[in-house]
Amino acid sequence: MKQKRMTIIAVLCGVLCAGCVGAFLLSVQGEADAARAEVLERYGGEQVEVCVATRDIAAGERLDASAVERRLWVADLLPKGAVSDSADAVGKTATSSILSGEVICAKRFEESQGVLDIPAGKAAVSVPAKAVQAVGGAIRPGMSVDVYSSGASGTSTLARNVIVLATSVGESASLVSGDSGWITLAVDPERVEEIISASSKTNLYFALPGEAPKSGQKDEGKEKSDGGKNRAVPR
Repeated sequence: MKQKRMTIIAVLCGVLCAGCVGAFLLSVQGEADAARAEVLERYGGEQVEVCVATRDIAAGERLDASAVERRLWVADLLPKGAVSDSADAVGKTATSSILSGEVICAKRFEESQGVLDIPAGKAAVSVPAKAVQAVGGAIRPGMSVDVYSSGASGTSTLARNVIVLATSVGESASLVSGDSGWITLAVDPERVEEIISASSKTNLYFALPGEAPKSGQKDEGKEKSDGGKNRAVPR
């Protein structure tokens, strides 16, 4: 009889514990639902499925299926051009970096099309340029350079004060040392043929001219080369 009573008490305790756990879970779920409802009420109730990056994706990387997953997102918080179909992202190459957890947008796959600002009356022409020929790779768009042609027969001035429009690494960086790239110059249209011919037969070198010395300023190089011969000798 005593054992039966203990069994009944144990069963009742178990039922009571289960009820408490269930009530707690319902309470937590209720709080979560309330929080979710508050967010939806604040930012908009409509939700849509969009593609989100599961990891960091570098520019130039081709997206595979593991890099993309579909998640629910509040419609009013979506960026413009958000991709909703994974088929529109998987297999494409990112042209800019995508961070983990970021909504994938169509603009991440767009090729940037640079537009050259060619001065009036000039023509744009690109010529080969290694860093060693371009002042150690210091040439950047917007600079004014002197161009020299160097070959077996000697070196000659090809053009002076030529504006650099672009380089093979873009407007915000310089040519990398040792890299074989190109430089786009703004030249007179009638000189395009001459410059192309010179670039194919000789090596082109680019010099950055410095500021002209101020009036009355000594030429230190010339003074040193004189070796002191022109100095007054005290008697």
